[in-house]
Amino acid sequence: MKPLQIAIDGPSGAGKSTMAKILSKRLGIMYLDTGAMYRALALKAIRSGIDTHDREKISSLLHDSDISIEFEDGNQKVLLDGEDVSDKIRTDEVSMGASAVSAIPDVRLMLVELQQNIASDNPVVMDGRDIGTHVLPNAQVKIFLTASASERALRRYNEQREKGILSKSLEELEKEIEIRDHNDSNRSESPLRQAEDAILLDTSNLTIEESVEKILEIVKAKGFSDAL
Repeated sequence: MKPLQIAIDGPSGAGKSTMAKILSKRLGIMYLDTGAMYRALALKAIRSGIDTHDREKISSLLHDSDISIEFEDGNQKVLLDGEDVSDKIRTDEVSMGASAVSAIPDVRLMLVELQQNIASDNPVVMDGRDIGTHVLPNAQVKIFLTASASERALRRYNEQREKGILSKSLEELEKEIEIRDHNDSNRSESPLRQAEDAILLDTSNLTIEESVEKILEIVKAKGFSDAL
């Protein structure tokens, strides 16, 4: 029997990573933030002064980059050419850049292969934009996590304010989210969409804990009660 695979997809700011991390700890399995890999490449492009929409230069940059994931005490570390960039990839600029580089076929091909190799040998919770539709099409549990654009913008606004890195208004953040939703949903390579067998979970009016409990109920209903 293959390892348990939980695929969580959804738009930017829906809380996928936060809930996936909590789930991995509750279930005692690995968490893999696939978006972090694209963010790392976007960070390198920005540092190098390369347009994140330039397919040829981004593909070349990826071939000259070493992007890897390490796990330390259950926590994921993102390494870019040996540098821990786990915190540096969480800016709005990098977020928008990641949306652009993730639409490049060569980039997706290489990073998806890495993600699939990790999941083939380990029980995993994986989140991203096309996990259930493309990366792990045979995952036993698929969740499509969403929330209204206004709610997602408010969450990001509050998070950045608490961290003291707030640089944009709530309206600007909501506009960026809407742009990214459009880009992710309309890209030619593995667009953001709900898999036919994924369960839709709208968290607009749910707390993080309530959302996690809903997902755990889905895992149990799928016949994985032993994992709880």
